[in-house]
Amino acid sequence: MYGFFVFVHILVCVGLILVVLFQAGKGGGLGNIFGGGGGGDQLFSAPSGSAFIRKVTTAMAIVFVCTSIMLTIMSSRRSQSSLMERMPAGGSPNSPVGP
Repeated sequence: MYGFFVFVHILVCVGLILVVLFQAGKGGGLGNIFGGGGGGDQLFSAPSGSAFIRKVTTAMAIVFVCTSIMLTIMSSRRSQSSLMERMPAGGSPNSPVGP
């Protein structure tokens, strides 16, 4: 189950990065690279397109937050032992003794 959440989290991270980069900001964003900027023939230039991309961004952000919280809860409940806890109490026989 933990692996599934990690997989979904990574997919949402990459998708969220791409969706944010495709949004047209004040400078045009990455969405203007393909159309060369300017007119109304851009992919997300119509009002319905920008509303759609905002909804996708919001949904992906909510999924990102939910998977982050779930991964935090699941990782805190996993029984993980430290490497130092597995070491024997005494020193190793090959270690030098003295100052």
